[in-house]
Amino acid sequence: MGAQHDLRAAMPLTMVLAPSGRSVVISSAGYREPGLDVVDRATGQVTQSLPQAAAFLGAAFSPDGRMLFTSGAHQDVVYVYRWVDERASLADSLKLASGAPLGTRYPAGLALSADGRRLYVAENVADSLAVIDVTRRRVTQRFPTAHLPYAVAVAPDGRIYVSNWGAETVSVLRDSAGTVSDQGRILVGRHPSALLLNRDGSRLFVACASTDRVAVVDTRRRRVITELLDAPPSGPAEGSTPNALALSADETRLFVAEADANAVAVFDLLPETSNVATARGNDQLAGRIPVGWYPTSVLAVGDTLLVGNGKGRGTVANPGRPQGIVSPEHRGLSDALYTLSLLRATLTVAPVVHAAGEELAAYTARVTRANGWDRAPSAPRYPPIEHVIYIIKENRTYDQVLGDEPQGDGDTSLVFFGRTVTPNIHALAERFGLYDRFFVNAEVSADGHDWATAAYVTDYREKTTPPRYARKREAEDESAEGEDAAEPVNGYLWNLAQRAGITYRNYGEFLDADVERPGHYTTSKPFLASHSHPTFPDFDLKIPDQHRADLWLAEFAEYVEQQALPALETVWLPRDHTAGGRVGFNTPRAMVADNDYAVGRIVEAISRSPFWRSTVIFVLEDDAQNGPDHVDSHRSPLLVISPWAKAGAIHRFANTTDVLKTIEELLHLGSMSHFDHFGRPLRDVWRETPDLTPYTAIRPLVDIAEMNPDTGKQARASARFDIGEVDAIDDDAFNRVLWAIQKGEHTRYPGARQADAFTLGLGRH
Repeated sequence: MGAQHDLRAAMPLTMVLAPSGRSVVISSAGYREPGLDVVDRATGQVTQSLPQAAAFLGAAFSPDGRMLFTSGAHQDVVYVYRWVDERASLADSLKLASGAPLGTRYPAGLALSADGRRLYVAENVADSLAVIDVTRRRVTQRFPTAHLPYAVAVAPDGRIYVSNWGAETVSVLRDSAGTVSDQGRILVGRHPSALLLNRDGSRLFVACASTDRVAVVDTRRRRVITELLDAPPSGPAEGSTPNALALSADETRLFVAEADANAVAVFDLLPETSNVATARGNDQLAGRIPVGWYPTSVLAVGDTLLVGNGKGRGTVANPGRPQGIVSPEHRGLSDALYTLSLLRATLTVAPVVHAAGEELAAYTARVTRANGWDRAPSAPRYPPIEHVIYIIKENRTYDQVLGDEPQGDGDTSLVFFGRTVTPNIHALAERFGLYDRFFVNAEVSADGHDWATAAYVTDYREKTTPPRYARKREAEDESAEGEDAAEPVNGYLWNLAQRAGITYRNYGEFLDADVERPGHYTTSKPFLASHSHPTFPDFDLKIPDQHRADLWLAEFAEYVEQQALPALETVWLPRDHTAGGRVGFNTPRAMVADNDYAVGRIVEAISRSPFWRSTVIFVLEDDAQNGPDHVDSHRSPLLVISPWAKAGAIHRFANTTDVLKTIEELLHLGSMSHFDHFGRPLRDVWRETPDLTPYTAIRPLVDIAEMNPDTGKQARASARFDIGEVDAIDDDAFNRVLWAIQKGEHTRYPGARQADAFTLGLGRH
């Protein structure tokens, strides 16, 4: 909708209008080149780019329009720019934590007092609000907030509002003649993020991102007076992800950026909601306007809507860039074709602020079609399957593993771990279906396991993953006081199992080592903890997947003896992630072969059991980890293993949440988000009669005990990789190491070409 203009980086979390109204300043927090873009409002063109060492939510002009303040995120500073003739020049930086390790405060939302003398800064990881004396350039006060303070808004009467991203409240403070005091908190609902005050400060709009609603607060009475619901037309109230807000000039219309609907919702407000006597409407969704992929900021200026789209135009394939030099110093941030760097933001500029009637209805219909919300429901037809085993692996593209399969759309030059390393994956794909159009929803493992088990990723996870992978934000401590901002409201697949009352068993997913009981693993999620194998390892690449398979097989033998297999199992087999060339670990091909054989052994056991006829095994990767693929960087292997599964090449599109939709239909579960609720289940991949022939696992064709050499370029390059947790490494450098190990030092490294994310169904359905 409207014109789309390319921005320099991804995740444009804040847009502020320049004092003249001629320019817009955008603060972007993407993986590559975080910082500012100055955009000419009339043309939509970037007139100035200002990279920062780190950036996040937070940008504000001084009342006199001569200074611009922006968040320095991991640098624990607020940058100060001079603003002259529609251009910014760095003048200073205000330190929040002198002498402390970087990232201890992490400034997010910013706002200034009416006189411009005090700057209020949400310190996101410190759970506090800092008050900075602008003249003296130092912090004069700090006030505790709830968990993960995010946005800041200041009312004309001096009240300061801070949304608490990891809680259900908005903190309220008051600045009276320079004296700031804590006024308590307002309960608004889970996951409050963006804040917006109307002109006189009587109404505060609060986007509750993971519950698909906007709370409207009467600031005088300090309570929520109504909720604006922007969920899809049916299904769970999770998946639109409202995360940015704007009001029309007359304050009768509210615009809400819906990150996961790739749209802006339009609300016509009642007078008591907007507090404007001339308002018209019914406080319900009037319509939606289609924009780019994952909108994260919005402004309404005159008749024009400006929307910053966090992931822009789409995703890309990556088969053809020049070979890079792998070294311990290589961090990949200069490589524009790393999986997170492939995502570049756009700015949508559209004269649609006053769109109504047939025009708005047409826009709404486009959003509905793009998201698949208009798909007519139909009764599912499946074989008599009663048991689902869901195996999640780590980080491979289709071409890396199955690019040598002649039936599929593969590129043999990109194969890392072909038939000699993964004979079982190849044999299983040939017998039970070769899916060469399967795409993971995730970019990296931080969001991959959420997509794979919850069919949704919160805006907290989406917005903090790029800086985390750029080493500019630490992983959130889930033991911190407050809610886990990364946890979807509707929970995970095991929560569906709990609500449906079906039997469930977990092996490894979302578990951590139990510090009090060596060799045991647990989780803070109560139902998951009580339904997990206590000694099945988490992400520990020293432990062979054969050990994981042994534990699973031992318990499976008990189920066979008891004639009672759980209806649903999740199994994590992570070793195809590999440890690169890390000294003391098995070689990449040994780890992948170990992983392959573990899958084969599990399938063999099921196929030789009484449960074979009534079971399906889904095997997929949580993400593709920036491996090369000539179709798209998100394309990945999928196996659907069952005596009822069709053989041959299956060129049908599917993604992670479509697999979850299939599991939910097979087991008569509900759905978790609009992604699985409106998914495209695999109803058309089944045989009329089962082939009950048992499967025999193929023993590894390579030595699974093979160790990495103690010296050499790849050993040195891998020495700095942190493989103690999932993807706590530089994926780009890691994949270059794998390429050099598997292909040789002098083989050209692959690169990118553009694909269409919307056609692939990653950003929308």
